[in-house]
Amino acid sequence: MARVRISENGSVPLPQAVRDAHGWKPGAELEIVDGGRGVVLQPVEAEQEVLAKKKLTIDEFLAMRPKYEGPPITDEMIEQAVLEEAKRRWDEKNSR
Repeated sequence: MARVRISENGSVPLPQAVRDAHGWKPGAELEIVDGGRGVVLQPVEAEQEVLAKKKLTIDEFLAMRPKYEGPPITDEMIEQAVLEEAKRRWDEKNSR
């Protein structure tokens, strides 16, 4: 996860890894969707169509992936995290 700071003029820089992961080049037009607790950036339709039609080689795809630099994660750790989140959501939903 990356952090950025809003500039004095309201600009928000997008980290290179995020731009690379989504194939966003300079000049790409993005739509900002208000999601209540946050916002989502989506490429405008024309950009989405271009990206959908572009065929990538496996090497290009692998180069676009964000690099994970944390500790090794096992399948058991992932399963435990999913179960904990499911329980948290269940408890939250049923405590209302």
